[in-house]
Amino acid sequence: MRLLHTSDWHLGRTLHGVNLHEAQSAVLERICELVEEPPDGVPIDAVLVAGDVYDRGVPPVESVQLFEWTLSRLSAVTTVVVTSGNHDSAIRLGYGAGLFRDSIRMVTDLGQLDLPVLLEGSDGVRAAVYGIPYLDPDHARVALARGGEPLPRSHQAVVGAACDRIRADLADRPGVRSVVLAHAFVAGAEPSDSERSIMVGGVDRVAGTVFHGIDYAALGHLHGPQAPDSADGSVVRYAGSPLRYSFSEQEHEKVVLLVDVDASGPARVTPVEIVQPRAMATLRGRLDDLLEAPAFTAAEDAWVRVTVTDRVRPDSLMDRLKSRFPHALQVFHEPEGAIDRGRAGTTLVSERDPRELGSDFIAYVTKTEASGGEVDVFAAGFEAAVRAQHRAEAQEVA
Repeated sequence: MRLLHTSDWHLGRTLHGVNLHEAQSAVLERICELVEEPPDGVPIDAVLVAGDVYDRGVPPVESVQLFEWTLSRLSAVTTVVVTSGNHDSAIRLGYGAGLFRDSIRMVTDLGQLDLPVLLEGSDGVRAAVYGIPYLDPDHARVALARGGEPLPRSHQAVVGAACDRIRADLADRPGVRSVVLAHAFVAGAEPSDSERSIMVGGVDRVAGTVFHGIDYAALGHLHGPQAPDSADGSVVRYAGSPLRYSFSEQEHEKVVLLVDVDASGPARVTPVEIVQPRAMATLRGRLDDLLEAPAFTAAEDAWVRVTVTDRVRPDSLMDRLKSRFPHALQVFHEPEGAIDRGRAGTTLVSERDPRELGSDFIAYVTKTEASGGEVDVFAAGFEAAVRAQHRAEAQEVA
């Protein structure tokens, strides 16, 4: 059986104010072409989309139309299994799931996580594909407790409980290979600057061993393709986003993963590059050099981040840079000889550990070191505000 694993499309996202609809259309076109005409002629039995289809709960109309077009095209030739991520509104993404044809399987409801999509590959291999929608610990710890005491307030607890349910269902399916889609931050994997924090109680990670007994775990949430540690016999992979969403990803080779699952043995994973519609580059130097040096020619059509090192900030800096680099998105001025303080000050508040942020804030306001209790209160308030923001984005009332 061959599967294609992708995730984190983030339809509707912008890059420093630039609309990415055309770029997203281009990479989804490439994914459709791979499914319609596999590179080695082996048919793809299912496409797995592991969450964050959209960038927010109420996406732009053009993004909804792009997803519909992509889903229609893929499902014409294979089965498509989609789960919701932390950026999606699970209710909206899952709307109509009961009306779709069998080749479109939307798994966005907690109650469906141990109800697999049963597939038979072109070579006779059978697989049960389970979708774990993004689990907000504050909700899932009650929903997955089966009426008993709520589970511990952590991603580890709720993802572990979901996998326990899946393993219980698998026990009654001898000879069937197992595949799980999950949207989570697995320990040992490397984040980028463009993922939204899912930290709860100071912790955002789960152990890769939580997927023990699962043949292949198709992960979403982190934007770089990678293979975190996992239990023996299980293959756990991030496909990453098919498009670069921050300059921290400029060195990422964006891919989808072709996953071959045989009747026995470990799954085999082959990355297939998704060529980017536009390159990314980070440039540094004096303005005259940046505007004239042949060394920067390759970046003229790229999305660029520029640091200008002239002793005095040049006039009309952005306009002059755009005369050569029309897609310049970020410009910094760091005079030669100045103390390099890095760019920690430009880190978005939403990307910082709330306990670190709270400690810094309390120390700044009170001029004394924050106590553990004060940081606890700040972190709880921060997490409540983030949840409220996410609900507001999805126009859902708790």
